Amino acid sequence: MSNVRWGVVGPGRIAGKVVADFPHVPGAELVAVASRSAQRAEAFAAEHGVERVHDSYRAIIDDDGVDVLYIATPHPQHRAVALAALRAGKAVLVEKAFTVTPAATREIVDAAAASGTFAMEAMWTRFQPAVVRLRELLADGAIGEVRAVQGELGVQAPTDPQDRFYNPAIGGGALFDLTVYPISFAQMVLGTPDTVVASGTLGPTGVDVEESVQLGWADGRGASLFTSLRCPTPGQMRVFGTAGWIDVLPRFHHPDTIVLHRPGADPETITLAAAGAGYSHELIEVTECLAAGRTQSAVMPLADTVAVQDVMGAVAEQLGMVVQEGPADI
Repeated sequence: MSNVRWGVVGPGRIAGKVVADFPHVPGAELVAVASRSAQRAEAFAAEHGVERVHDSYRAIIDDDGVDVLYIATPHPQHRAVALAALRAGKAVLVEKAFTVTPAATREIVDAAAASGTFAMEAMWTRFQPAVVRLRELLADGAIGEVRAVQGELGVQAPTDPQDRFYNPAIGGGALFDLTVYPISFAQMVLGTPDTVVASGTLGPTGVDVEESVQLGWADGRGASLFTSLRCPTPGQMRVFGTAGWIDVLPRFHHPDTIVLHRPGADPETITLAAAGAGYSHELIEVTECLAAGRTQSAVMPLADTVAVQDVMGAVAEQLGMVVQEGPADI
């Protein structure tokens, strides 16, 4: 394979931000876009210099000139598009949250395994240079044995019930837009938790407005997480160990700076800026995996996506959320 040829499904706000980083991705070429609205697809193509426009999801899946699809539709639609793409032998990068139910996530993972086709969740946090350095420090024992994670992520979101934040039909709520980040961060650092305890508030449409999530491990490790659609917060994460701690400065899900604290030593500030807007690093990972013939990322493996989705499923159940999964077919 020479250049890896990318297509975009769902030309919305996040897709526009992501594709602006393609100039920072060697060996990648953005060649196609698909939307159920031809007008939206054409406007996106004109803005971003995309050569081929499709007015249906099926059309881009059938496009032999596309190797991998970045799926940026509303969360409940991820399932159908990803399943169709994988069954057609097309690789997928699926925007977080991967789906809105653990069952749908497992369906996609099984389809990827059955077809031997690459699939990955677009959790850009794990590929940020500062987060890569964090993982290296933890692996090297810089703060001793890691015992806990603490963090928050909050915004003041529009309260219109038809807005994407509050509409369950398009995956509204804090869980799929915000809480997925601290849960995935905690799972990255501590592994898959043994217990999940959640409390929170639901809005009139049945989606979650905010929640506190406590994750526990059998050996006593823990994570304390808070997210909100009504409280603006710094968006900071802290990792505690037996020999110190590391602050991941705001906003932790795409940070430039981490600070290493150890008793008896001055704090060590480490700043590593992302290329472009920060989406380039996950695009590079997928492009390099495909060029090398790999079917999964070692940094964001599908097993981690399943584990995180299971935690989110437990949170949704404990809060009594309204979760509307999309269809299985496009």
